[in-house]
Amino acid sequence: MQTSPSNGHTSFQQLLLQCLAVLLLGLFLFLFFGSLLIGVYQVWYNGRIFPGIAVMGVNLGGLTRMQAAQRLMETATLTPDNSITLWYTGNPLEVSPAQLGISLDLAASVNNAYDFGRRGSIAAWFTYQLGASFTTRNLPPTIIFDQNAAQETLNLIADQFDQPVKEASLSLDGTRVISELGQTGRQLDLSASLEQIGLQISQMNLDQVILPVKETAPQIMDASPYANLAQEIINRSITLRMPAGQFDSGRQWLIDPQDLAAMLTFESRQREGQIELVPQLKTDFINAYLQEISPDIEITTENPRFIFNDESGELELLSPGIDGRSINYEATIGSIQTAIADGATEVDISIISQSPQISDDASGADLGITELVHSETSFFYGSGEARIQNIETAASQFHGLLVPPNSTFSMADAMDAITIDNGYTEALIIYNGQTIEGVGGGVCQVSTTLFRAAFFSGFPITERHPHAYRVSYYEKTAGNRRDNDLAGLDATVYVPIIDLKFVNDTPYWLLMETYVNRSASSITWKFYSTWDGRTVNWQTSGPTNVEKPEKPLYKENPGLSSGEVKQVEWEADGADVRVDRSVFRDSDLLFEDTFLTHYEPWRAVFEYGPGTEGMPPAD
Repeated sequence: MQTSPSNGHTSFQQLLLQCLAVLLLGLFLFLFFGSLLIGVYQVWYNGRIFPGIAVMGVNLGGLTRMQAAQRLMETATLTPDNSITLWYTGNPLEVSPAQLGISLDLAASVNNAYDFGRRGSIAAWFTYQLGASFTTRNLPPTIIFDQNAAQETLNLIADQFDQPVKEASLSLDGTRVISELGQTGRQLDLSASLEQIGLQISQMNLDQVILPVKETAPQIMDASPYANLAQEIINRSITLRMPAGQFDSGRQWLIDPQDLAAMLTFESRQREGQIELVPQLKTDFINAYLQEISPDIEITTENPRFIFNDESGELELLSPGIDGRSINYEATIGSIQTAIADGATEVDISIISQSPQISDDASGADLGITELVHSETSFFYGSGEARIQNIETAASQFHGLLVPPNSTFSMADAMDAITIDNGYTEALIIYNGQTIEGVGGGVCQVSTTLFRAAFFSGFPITERHPHAYRVSYYEKTAGNRRDNDLAGLDATVYVPIIDLKFVNDTPYWLLMETYVNRSASSITWKFYSTWDGRTVNWQTSGPTNVEKPEKPLYKENPGLSSGEVKQVEWEADGADVRVDRSVFRDSDLLFEDTFLTHYEPWRAVFEYGPGTEGMPPAD
């Protein structure tokens, strides 16, 4: 029997439908029983970690979160022996994870284990749960990294092992040069160290951490070659010589090893990309040494001194001028430094020569010194031998002295130091509010005479200091009479602190001559120049606001014998004085000035020996 095509096609469709039905039934049964299995699995492990889950090798399957946290806390370690080895340039340091701020986040790690197999698609759940009994999943822990705690530990390590870069150095033990090696600088790189620790945490590789360290090499590690050079310099010494052409040419000064050792230093210089040490002597030390020997070398330039012959109207040479010389410090120091570098042992001192402004054969016409401009005399009646000696010594300093035109003359600058060695002796001086014995008492007789000479010549006075109290010497006239109009025309000096200065404001040189006449108890100061038509009008208030001193003071002096009484201060009235001066040239007013003086009242003071009868006297 034959089957028609339509019947065959129908049979195939029926078979296909039957297969599809079986397939759908199978899928349904698979999904049903799979879902049932997952449901049973979920119910069975509700609140517990699925089997086959481990953290850091610790099996947590089937445990509740609390149980898992307890087990991790008891058994899990971040490193095998719970320590981390930090390496600082070859130095191992054992620290705990806690010291680096590293700790296990138990809650996060347990939650991560619990969630595993419960996240994602149903297929993922089914796949994991189907194979959970046959495989183990070792999950990474969640780590807490407290960088502040880590930095504290790293700072302690840095404090212990960091070291500054240290250049090789040279030191001295007497004249022996000692060399010390340099040192490589090391500094822990904190930011890089924290970054490295964080990286190894992410890799769970914490057994050992090599800490990044910055190293800085010294420019000079070994200075022994320079020490040898320094020792050679010290051992050979340096000799300074006066150069040829000087009257004392060849004179020598030795800078011995001890002085050289104190002066020696090394200057760092770069040469061909390398640092080298160049031997030098400390400039300030050489300068001090040259200053020390300068009194033996330097000579002050002095103009010749003259006296004016009143009869011929010509200058006569009193003493020749002196050529001066001084040390050229900059050039000499440079020569010494060059000698040190070149290994030389002898150096010529560089000299600057100075000739006087005026030649010995200068004429009065050349200098504008043609006549006597002013002569001033003061008197020192009653002065003792010591005071007169000081007046003569001080006055001689100015005899024949020339003052340049348009220049300021300083009495202190023109004088040598007031010392015993320079011819002065002890006499009464006013010092710190009392009259005492001191070297140079009487010099103010000279300064007072000079002040009056400049005053009455019409020269500007730029510095003048009166005495603390009225001194009778400075108000005396010929015949030992006292003139109150001379009060306020005194001037004290205390070289070099208190000075007397005036200005030669003319275009002519000024010649000064001083004469001390013992028999007349006088000192005369003469000015020779060219008169420029200058005249002086002056007036004085005389002593005003006169104030009587206190009663005499009597003091016991153990240095005096019994019955001996000695007066050490003399009574003087206090007063104020105003002196006005008007200076004219050819009847035209040139300038005016005023000099105000205040004198303190000064009481007499007597000293007496112990046990002196009637001392102190009754009021």
